[in-house]
Amino acid sequence: MAKYLYTIEEALQQLYKDSEDLLYFHKEVPEISLADIDDDFALMFYRDFVSRNHPVLIKGGVEHFSAVNKWDSVYFRQHFGNKSVTATLTPNGYADAVARYQGEKYFFLPEEVEMNFEGFLDLLQRQSSNCVSYIQQQNSNLTEHFSELLADVETEISWASKAFNKSPDAVNFWMGDERAVTSMHKDPYENIYCVIDGHKDFILVPPLDTPYVPYENYPVRKYSNVRPDGFDVERVPDQETISWVAVDPLRFDQVRDYPDFFKKARTFEVRVGKGDVLYLPSLWFHHVRQSHGCIAVNYWYDIDYSNPTFCYYQMLSKMCTIKNF
Repeated sequence: MAKYLYTIEEALQQLYKDSEDLLYFHKEVPEISLADIDDDFALMFYRDFVSRNHPVLIKGGVEHFSAVNKWDSVYFRQHFGNKSVTATLTPNGYADAVARYQGEKYFFLPEEVEMNFEGFLDLLQRQSSNCVSYIQQQNSNLTEHFSELLADVETEISWASKAFNKSPDAVNFWMGDERAVTSMHKDPYENIYCVIDGHKDFILVPPLDTPYVPYENYPVRKYSNVRPDGFDVERVPDQETISWVAVDPLRFDQVRDYPDFFKKARTFEVRVGKGDVLYLPSLWFHHVRQSHGCIAVNYWYDIDYSNPTFCYYQMLSKMCTIKNF
């Protein structure tokens, strides 16, 4: 019978040490400027960031988009006030997130409501208590539902498409309330995130720190009839439970419950301002806040599942499951 030289715990400790010394030498998200984008930028971007699975902030990366000088609440109200949009509503700003209800923790989906754009902008302006609105559909809603806006941006980011050797799978439009928070999660996409107006604050954790990002299983519920004086809760057909990140990086009162996250997980904080672009690599955990009325467009490029990086991540996730069994 083979004799293992290391335990899983020892292997994870070695991974943590090696990644600290070799991979995350930046200690913060590096910045480059629009002036660095030239004909050879796709190669540099791939070599220095994509191949290393490391984020980068490109200051002014989309300041040439006409949307940066046009899009805001006044513009949308004037030109697209009667357009039908799908908005999500929550009583607390946390959609697709864990919240307490009647003393128990649940994973809550938001209520989705059809309204005209002007009605959504009215909700943003009023900021009614216990009613937080957000346009956050992730089904390529910019190309599918906001095609009138495509002339003000680009259908793809040329240097990113060249580096990934593909076109984006989805292009999404985001606009919301400053109270709306995106809970920590990860996506199987290479993400080119462009802020058009306002700013977004990201907290990032690299996938190699998966051993220190706790998951728990939660019953799934959905908000309905969200209004300033209350809300209803519904069960979700065919989805009883979900495994979701249990920790909120802003809640330091959780240190006792999740000490490894607050002591060991290496967090990177970055503000993405108007006209800036964040490259958020696939499988990085991220938590997002925003300024009020912030507008953004992101381009999702599907992960390369044949890449050894994905295979290593899958192995790491399995090791963590065994470790915590």
